[in-house]
Amino acid sequence: MNQALSGTLARWLTGPRVAGLPAPAQMPAPRLSFEFFPPKTEKLEEQLWACIRRLEPLAPRFVSVTYGAGGSTQERTHQTVARIVAETSLTPAAHLTCVGATREEVDAVARRYWEAGVRHIVALRGDPPAGASRYEPHPGGYAQAEDLVRGLKRIADFEISVGAYPETHPAALSAEADLDFLKRKIDAGATRAITQYFFDTETYLRFLDRCLAKGITVPIVPGILPVSNFQQVVKFSAMCGASVPAWMGQLFEGLEEDVETRRMVAAVVAAEQVRLLQANGVDEFHFYTLNRPDLTYAIAHILGARPRRG
Repeated sequence: MNQALSGTLARWLTGPRVAGLPAPAQMPAPRLSFEFFPPKTEKLEEQLWACIRRLEPLAPRFVSVTYGAGGSTQERTHQTVARIVAETSLTPAAHLTCVGATREEVDAVARRYWEAGVRHIVALRGDPPAGASRYEPHPGGYAQAEDLVRGLKRIADFEISVGAYPETHPAALSAEADLDFLKRKIDAGATRAITQYFFDTETYLRFLDRCLAKGITVPIVPGILPVSNFQQVVKFSAMCGASVPAWMGQLFEGLEEDVETRRMVAAVVAAEQVRLLQANGVDEFHFYTLNRPDLTYAIAHILGARPRRG
């Protein structure tokens, strides 16, 4: 009998046993939020609103609407947010940045949001405008996100979310300096941080440990990016400082022309990521939808989210 245990079966029988992830029924559905970007064309506007209508029944805590580099989509962002307030049951959060505007101009935008019924702002430093190689504060503007947070709190009692970077912001002097920036944003009045996307669960969990050691106790909500276009994500990740693990490249290898299989692989990868985070006690997720709802909807369903009834 011992001789028989020398091949594949022996390896199967004597190898380590890995417990499965908890069954979905064992964990409550997490709190979800979704990010959209404002449309640039009529066709893209139709795509955005199809996305919003598809995800609305899942009753997310809020939905955020982004703000282009250098404030380039300010008016479209405002129009999208105002329409969400007027025509849906969703709670919108408007992105607001420091780039290319005076304090008075930024304050005026914030007041418009408050008057439109928006009570939640995602306050960000912002990316350099097109053509600029690095961020330069506007001479009469808010220098950094922490200054923007303080300014918003002076205007009204906004709920404020800020950005966090588990793998360190690409412009930061060091990981420790980046964490100091986050702490200052929280101390200025932010109530939540939403992370840049990441693919290695351990990266995020180690970041949580570092945040707690720094005295940060607000929720650090993981930003989740379902990936269906791998090559595009590799290019974008190189600019924003997010690492793309080798195993992900292997999963998408050879699928450049196979859109449907890429979508199925993307669903599996993201679902595994969020289920592992959920098993580690994470009960909030922020999805970067890219205005394409189907992957996000499927993953939310796997997590236990169900359409709200009537």
